[in-house]
Amino acid sequence: MALSPADELRRTRLRRMKGVALGLLGVAALVYVLTLPLDHAGVWGYVNTMAEAGMVGGLADWFAVTALFRHPLGVPIPHTALIPRKKDELAGSLQSFFADNFLTEEIVRERIMDAHLAAKAGAWAEQEPNARRLVTEGVRISRALLDRVDDDTVRSLATDVILPRLAREPIAPIAGALLDGVLDDKSHKGLVDLVAREIHAWLVAHPTEFTAILHDRAPAWAPKFVNQRVVSVLYWQAVDWAASVRDNPVHPTRKGLDNLLRQVAGDLQHEPRVQAKAESLKERLLTHPQVAETVVALWQSLKNTLVTALEDEQSGLYARGVRLVQRFADALQNDESLSARVDGALADAAGFGVRTYGRELSSVISHTIQRWDGEQASRRIELYVGRDLQFIRINGTVVGALAGLVIHAASQLIT
Repeated sequence: MALSPADELRRTRLRRMKGVALGLLGVAALVYVLTLPLDHAGVWGYVNTMAEAGMVGGLADWFAVTALFRHPLGVPIPHTALIPRKKDELAGSLQSFFADNFLTEEIVRERIMDAHLAAKAGAWAEQEPNARRLVTEGVRISRALLDRVDDDTVRSLATDVILPRLAREPIAPIAGALLDGVLDDKSHKGLVDLVAREIHAWLVAHPTEFTAILHDRAPAWAPKFVNQRVVSVLYWQAVDWAASVRDNPVHPTRKGLDNLLRQVAGDLQHEPRVQAKAESLKERLLTHPQVAETVVALWQSLKNTLVTALEDEQSGLYARGVRLVQRFADALQNDESLSARVDGALADAAGFGVRTYGRELSSVISHTIQRWDGEQASRRIELYVGRDLQFIRINGTVVGALAGLVIHAASQLIT
């Protein structure tokens, strides 16, 4: 039986305690032998009787303790070597005792709630080295999971699940409602600002390209200087218009765009003709053979971008991940309601696990002991409890000696 360092220490302590018990029994035997030929009418009678009773008590308790683990002196006396013979029954009893008294939902929930695991985890995760370690481990696990998702799996998921489901769902009312919500929240304002800035910047940076486009569409019969004059005026008007749209939040163009988008949102939700066109466009798009490949390409690009950014500890995304972990850790420590909810969720999860799988978990005890042979089970259990059982032998010797003293004294008084 291979022993761990802790088991080796237990075995050393067990041997030492056995030596103490055996030594005490030896002292009692030696005293008994030495006082046997002496005059028992006086004090030596008390000493001899004490030693004799101590030997009897020590031997009796040695027999009782030894009989738990093996046959005393190798003699197969009935009702000895109890653990090797009844290890399977013992395993079942230990399993039931553990399951009924320790692995219960109430006890597990109480221990988890009293431990305040959320606050302790927050205190640990708030330290920057630990937060970085969490992010690094999360990236490593995510990378391993993402690498197991190959292109064929993504393609099958897109063609067999996502695209058919999108094809069955009417997209027009959903898109219209979404557009209405965007307009109500003014979430599109940032995009409009961005487009206005880019248009103005492009016009300022590319006057030649803009005027060339207008020259191509100018009437050929008009004099050249007239066309140049008109094109120049139009260009500067376009620059002024783009700047005005960019700088004026209530520009008529912005209002007109809002009205147009609001009309489109209403038509998508309520106009059958527009809805039919939207559904037809959706069907043509989803049934295009290149859509699945586009989904795969987007997936690959997104995966590579995320993993590359997170694996670079100097990247902004990695630093943001560390800050998010630290902010959440700080909230776990200082937000009592959040900490209580997390502890409650952990307690609920543990309670569910114990309630559902408690018996299966406790069966590990019986299965493990049943796999041991009788001698192995006896030796392993003796390592854990044998040292304390040696006190029974010591007490038996001491109490036996005291009992012998009392009995001898009583007999002297009676006679």
